[in-house]
Amino acid sequence: MTDCCETHRREFLGGGLLAAMAATGALSLEGGAAAASLSQAQRDALTPDRVVELMLEGNSRFVNGRRQKREWLAEQQSSASGQFPAAIFLSCVDSRAPVEVICDLGIGDAFNARVAGNAVNDDMLGSMEFATAAAGAKAVIVMGHTACGAIKGAIDRVVLGNLTLLLARFKGAIDTTDYSGEKSGSNWAYVDAVAKTHVKQTVELIRLRSPVMKALEDAGKIRIVGSMYDLKTGKVDLV
Repeated sequence: MTDCCETHRREFLGGGLLAAMAATGALSLEGGAAAASLSQAQRDALTPDRVVELMLEGNSRFVNGRRQKREWLAEQQSSASGQFPAAIFLSCVDSRAPVEVICDLGIGDAFNARVAGNAVNDDMLGSMEFATAAAGAKAVIVMGHTACGAIKGAIDRVVLGNLTLLLARFKGAIDTTDYSGEKSGSNWAYVDAVAKTHVKQTVELIRLRSPVMKALEDAGKIRIVGSMYDLKTGKVDLV
């Protein structure tokens, strides 16, 4: 019998499209591990809201130690001729926060744009526009995390080569975060509060600076959301 993890994998690969799965060999008919990457038909059958839900469900599996078995080489080989990711993440370079692992995603399931502090700039916006308008991804997910070193550095006003300009991008979040305790980089609760503010502001900045994605969202073709990953619990929450 197919277990709950494989059921989630079936849904991420276009839940209910049994005929398509049988035709493409995307899954073992015996309910085994995923044997292929996401197809265009399977991706296009998902709504933006469902893509976000599936990301959270994948994270729940990760937190509970129930990540599903995968045939990585089969996913690599099936995606070599084309990719149809369901989402694009804007996340941090932090080595402890790889979204593909913490959201239980396979090869070809999602784009991932990574930069310190999940900061947005013209290159990142262009990458997200490619992922959505050109490649068909259904969700734009900004993911910050707790104990972010980039946010701490910005609070501490670190000056270091090219990093200086990058950290300046977080000044708006620092200035607007409502926090009653100690406002310093040594107070991780404050760092986390600023990181959360930054995620929210980044979501709005994407809408403001990308008429392409704003139009897609207004038309219901994509969803733009913010999220925070807790390094201690492993849990991802929308913000």
